[in-house]
Amino acid sequence: MNTIRLILKRYAFLLLLPLSGCTLFDMELQKKYDYEHKTLDPHINITAREFLESRSYESATNTKDTVFKWMRKGLDYAGIDLAAYEKQGMTFIFLHNDAVRVYDSKTKKTSAGLWVDFPIVTGPVNPTTGLPPTRIAEKWEDYPKEDVKNFFLYLMIQGTYNFNNIALDNMVVQTMLPPASIASKKSLLGYFNNGTGFDQEGKMELRIVNNDDLAPIMINDKTKNRSGGYIATNAIVHVYGATIYPYRLPKPL
Repeated sequence: MNTIRLILKRYAFLLLLPLSGCTLFDMELQKKYDYEHKTLDPHINITAREFLESRSYESATNTKDTVFKWMRKGLDYAGIDLAAYEKQGMTFIFLHNDAVRVYDSKTKKTSAGLWVDFPIVTGPVNPTTGLPPTRIAEKWEDYPKEDVKNFFLYLMIQGTYNFNNIALDNMVVQTMLPPASIASKKSLLGYFNNGTGFDQEGKMELRIVNNDDLAPIMINDKTKNRSGGYIATNAIVHVYGATIYPYRLPKPL
C-alpha cells in the first residue's frame, strides 16, 4: 500500500498538466479495457516422468531449460528406472539443480546444495569434534550407489499431497524408502540422525508455512519448496531448490 501511495504522489502532477486532444507528450492515451483475472492452471497435462525428462535433457532444441538435469543424473547413477515416475497416486519431490549443487562462477567451486551439506568423508573421526574430515562432493559417483538410491526413494511419497490437503501442522506421510535403511559412512549423511542418515520408518513430515507470503510446503521442518502444486496426469509434483534432509527432526520433550 505504501508503494502505491508513493507512486500516486510521484505522478499526481501529471493530472495537472493540460492535455491536448488525445495525447500526452505526443503519445496516445491508453484505451480503457476490462481487467480479466486469471489463475494459472496447475495441470501440466503430462506425466511426472515426462515433466522430469522435458526439463533435464540437453538437446539442440533445449539448451537452457534443464533445471532437473542433476536430479536426473542422480537417478541414472542410482539405477532407478524413470518408469517409477509414471506410477499413479503419488507425490514426487523434484530437485531443482540448486538443490544438488550451486556453482559459484567466481570461485569455480560448488558453494551450496546437498553436495556441500552431505560432503564426502576423507579420514577417520576426530575424537574432539566427533566428526571426520570431509570434502565437497564433485559428482554423484562420489557417493555409494545405494545411498543415492535410498535418497531418491525418500523423495517419492505414497499418496497425493497438495495445497488442498496439507495442513498447517505437520502431517506424517509414507515414502518409498524402505524402513531401517542406513546411510554409509562414506559421506557426512551417515553421521546424521543418530548415525542412520535416513528416517528409520521411511516417513516424512509436511506442512504449510502460514506466515509466509507464498505459503510454501515445508519438509521435515527444514526445507521450503521452490515451486509446487504441479498436477501431472498421474501424480502431484513439488520442486525444491535447497537440500532436503531425509529424516524427521527430533521433537522437543
